[in-house]
Amino acid sequence: MNKMATIIGFTFKNKVRTKSFMITTLILVLLLSIGMNIPYLIKVFNGEDGTKDATQIGVVAEQGFRPAELLLAYTPPAEAEDKVVFTAYPSAEDAALKQGLEDEKIEGYLTFAAEGSEGVPPVTYHSKDGEIDSELKTNLQAALQQVNTGLIVGDKLTESQVAAIFAPVSIDTAQLSTDGAVGSADQDQSKPIINYVIVYILLILFFMSVMMTGNMISAEITSEKSSRIMEILITSASPLTQMFGKVIGIFLVGLMQIAIISAAIAVNLMLPHNSTILSDFDLNLGQLNVSMIVYGFILYILGYFLYALMYAAVGSIVSRTEDLGQAVMPVMMLGFVSFYLPLFSISNPDTLLVKVASFVPFTSSLSLLLRIGVGEVAFWEIMVSLAILLATTFLFGWLAAKIYRTGVLMYGKRPSIKEIRKAMKAYKI
Repeated sequence: MNKMATIIGFTFKNKVRTKSFMITTLILVLLLSIGMNIPYLIKVFNGEDGTKDATQIGVVAEQGFRPAELLLAYTPPAEAEDKVVFTAYPSAEDAALKQGLEDEKIEGYLTFAAEGSEGVPPVTYHSKDGEIDSELKTNLQAALQQVNTGLIVGDKLTESQVAAIFAPVSIDTAQLSTDGAVGSADQDQSKPIINYVIVYILLILFFMSVMMTGNMISAEITSEKSSRIMEILITSASPLTQMFGKVIGIFLVGLMQIAIISAAIAVNLMLPHNSTILSDFDLNLGQLNVSMIVYGFILYILGYFLYALMYAAVGSIVSRTEDLGQAVMPVMMLGFVSFYLPLFSISNPDTLLVKVASFVPFTSSLSLLLRIGVGEVAFWEIMVSLAILLATTFLFGWLAAKIYRTGVLMYGKRPSIKEIRKAMKAYKI
């Protein structure tokens, strides 16, 4: 046990200090940070400070003119990004109005025709170029429409009731069952968007971590074998202790990398200009499926050890690092299938293909994660899938141990399957 702890600690420290790990992690954190801050960076390069000032619009009307008074009292919706603020001026020749237009602090001003019988009279927008931006026009129309409603209903409705008239109506979705009937709201509501985002991130994060750490394991074993260092190491610790020590040590490296990336995401979310990024994309952490995180961690551990043991077994039978890429190709192809199958099925996670893949040990770690996060999966299906994956991991652990024990001291050309089987029979695990 002491020897394994020593190998775990040495492997962890050795890999964390390598330039490849540091550079790769740094690049991932930088790309992630840039991606999350692109909107703010665009504003900075455009000379904006990240907060957009309200558009100033003048209102030219006589004092006591009811439409103008209602317009001046208009309050834009809190969720509106481009707010419009109205300021009253006695005439178009007012010095303050002219100066504001000259300094471009005021975008333009509105004038009203003679007051009609009811509602808002015809309105004219005046600006330097005689044009109006489409977004500004939409905002002005919304404000004037609310004024128009206030003039028509008079004192029959309160301000809150008038505002409620213009509040958007939310629409939920419900999926029909196979017999055409509508199920209950709890069963048929679509999953919250936050679950799709988290599943997407976890799929990418887990796939990258397993592939990178798996290649680390096979590369380190092959390099030790090709440099004949393995002959010295084999005298100080048993082959099984070495293999499992390396696998666990690099597993800790993968966890550390995931922790660093997760911390970078959290730090970027806490930046002042990113304080509203979740609400801007209609993401609510309160709707997050917590069980997905718990099951995801379990699936990551089992999936990692399954692939890591395969990488270790392949690395032990390769004598030259030049041959490693070709040797690990089958394992990499399994990894790509495991990743792309749920990734391309994220919008439809309950297909028969995904359901079958969630029970196949080589693909179940990510496919089951997809079904737990955004699909429909029974508890017994989760338990059966985890049991199959756990049993397969133990089986490959036993098989990898036999291959590793015989393969680390087999030099020359890559041994055939028949030669490996013959050598494995000499050892009992």
